[in-house]
Amino acid sequence: MKLSREKAASELFAALYPRLAGWCRRLVDDDGTAHEIASEAFTRLWARWTSVEEPRGFLYVTAANLVRDHWRKMERERRAMHRVTSEAAARPHPEQADPSVRLLVQSLPERLRVPILLHYYADMPIREVSALTGRKEGTVKADLHAARELLRVHLRRSLDHTP
Repeated sequence: MKLSREKAASELFAALYPRLAGWCRRLVDDDGTAHEIASEAFTRLWARWTSVEEPRGFLYVTAANLVRDHWRKMERERRAMHRVTSEAAARPHPEQADPSVRLLVQSLPERLRVPILLHYYADMPIREVSALTGRKEGTVKADLHAARELLRVHLRRSLDHTP
């Protein structure tokens, strides 16, 4: 039994790791960090192997949470650097100076952020996002629409305030 469990995990790793790591790479812009996140997602899956019904969904949701944690850490570091260097150049609204889509996606509530990450960044169809998140397809579509509208408003506001 243990051998078949390890074989199944090994096959899943071989099939999904490259795509998961690539997805993470597009989100964090760093190969090392992307591989760390993908590996950690697999480690967490392995720890819960017997209780996870949908391993692929578990991996992507776990990786999305780890990416979010990474973004938060990077934002904390960015703020700390800004505080250290603020004596040299003071900016009244630093968050408005960077209309980066990644930062805007990061700022979305989790209910909207996860479907955006899965659908647009992991190229999953709405049906699959629905299955992975446990939401109806219509709800996923509505969440995607709401997220796009929020992103559009924030991006427009950011661009309007750029000097």
